[in-house]
Amino acid sequence: MILQNDNLSKHKDFKKNFDFLLFFLTLAAAVFGIVMISSAAPSAGRYVLVQTAALFMGLGAVAFLIVVDYEYLASISGYLYIVSVILLILVLIPGIGTYDNGARSWFRFGSLVGVQPAELVKLAFIITFAKHLSVVDDLINRPRNVVFLLIHAGILIGLILLQPDFGTAVVFGCIMITMLFTAKISWKYIGCGIGAVAAVVPLAWFFVLKDYQKERIINLFNPENDPSGTGYQVAQSKMAIGSGKIFGSGLYQGGSQHNNFLPERHTDFIFSVVCEELGFVGAVLVVALLVAIIVRCIIIGINARNNLGMYICLGVAAMFTFHVVENVGMCIGIMPVTGIPLPFFSYGGSSLLTNMIAIGMVLNVKYRSKVINF
Repeated sequence: MILQNDNLSKHKDFKKNFDFLLFFLTLAAAVFGIVMISSAAPSAGRYVLVQTAALFMGLGAVAFLIVVDYEYLASISGYLYIVSVILLILVLIPGIGTYDNGARSWFRFGSLVGVQPAELVKLAFIITFAKHLSVVDDLINRPRNVVFLLIHAGILIGLILLQPDFGTAVVFGCIMITMLFTAKISWKYIGCGIGAVAAVVPLAWFFVLKDYQKERIINLFNPENDPSGTGYQVAQSKMAIGSGKIFGSGLYQGGSQHNNFLPERHTDFIFSVVCEELGFVGAVLVVALLVAIIVRCIIIGINARNNLGMYICLGVAAMFTFHVVENVGMCIGIMPVTGIPLPFFSYGGSSLLTNMIAIGMVLNVKYRSKVINF
């Protein structure tokens, strides 16, 4: 009888504390993404298989994260940080890391399986930075604490820039800024940061950015500058989006698939395929799904039981927000082409698994927003 009552109590706790809305929004986005990949990919079977496997692995990760308290994950943040640094160093070593699309940022295991460590390190960074912020707490504006927080983020960002992967480094920067702002860092530091960025930009242009990265930025304002490169990609993306009109040409009926004029249909430009095949209606549905996920993460963070949970949720929301703004902006020609994927839609096992784990972290915070009886 006592055992039955315990099981009933646990069942009630699960129904009360688990965020079914966020879970089903995420599942809907991931399944929708797999459908679009099946239409966009050149050999759909292989890509759908990998993406589906990543989804099931992600669901397993979500189940695991519901069991493990996020405060425990924060308690081992030191180990997570060390592992992150080691992974980012290993990927830079020739023979271990694989050079692909202008950056040494992958571990490849055969022709089918690849892992991009920076994707997983994003999650470790959110946890470790959230723990760091919760430790300094109200003393965040002491210069010593600000310096150590910047070093915390700067080491990881620096290693990513060495790959070089400027787009992912910017994602880390946006996560850091959002979490610092949430922790109520003083405006004087924000002003200093803006001034530092203004001073560093010219140096980065001449000494850090590669030629192809400069070309992507130039082509943002003048696509005709490189009609056979990134200018071509953006022009074809706009053409595909415009051709979709209100209702699109129909799933699996996109002209860019049959004419092969849109590069990276299943990865960077999956949103263009959505617009082409499902039209304005499909584009609105995709954006609405992603915005709903982001808003739900923010709401859960605001109602978290402590600052640690809030920082984790808002860090995840910042990561998704930048990805959506950059990818959609890239497809419509108002952001530079960086290769940042659209969450849950762009093909990539590492990316989807990372996104699912990130959602699992937010669900973890929501699940423990109130006292649970075990």
